[in-house]
Amino acid sequence: MSTLLIAGSPSERSRSAALLDAVAQRLTVRGALVDRIHVRDLSPQALLLADTHHRSISQAVAQVAQARVLVVSTPVYKAAYSGVLKVFLDLLPQTALQGKTVLPLATGGSPHHMLALDYALRPVLQSLGAKHILPGVYATDAQVTVTPEGAYTVGRDIATRLDDAVNLLVTETLRPSPAQATRFAPVPFSQVRCSV
Repeated sequence: MSTLLIAGSPSERSRSAALLDAVAQRLTVRGALVDRIHVRDLSPQALLLADTHHRSISQAVAQVAQARVLVVSTPVYKAAYSGVLKVFLDLLPQTALQGKTVLPLATGGSPHHMLALDYALRPVLQSLGAKHILPGVYATDAQVTVTPEGAYTVGRDIATRLDDAVNLLVTETLRPSPAQATRFAPVPFSQVRCSV
């Protein structure tokens, strides 16, 4: 089972990428297989022209198809997720997320944009057929700071929320519950025998 991390920032290094890295570290420690797509690394021309036959696009779409879990990270611009991410999501087939669990992550300049996760990104993920969209994690610029060396550091409060989100992701999706593990296969009615 693979978990696909989708970085939806147009920048190579960003706060939203830092959130994604923090989730990747937590998943790896828990034994999950992690793969990643940086949307900014896909062919810009193929993205804008909706060329789904372009090698970089077809490979990314195949990665989405193979993953059971997706973690989508984006900066929030003008109260919506990034245009780069929007263009990529538009290229996915209508049922691309069918049966999949998605954890959305976002960063923005202030807490005023936190509803972009629920009112902008979540409806698109639902329209693509996601089975379960976990509660998202939103961080402000003050919660993901830049060190003097230029690295991003996730604040303690956001780290705790990421711990909770990854724990929920692992317990509900990546590991079957004991009830699921011991569940019997269904028996067709024609095979049911009873005596009185």
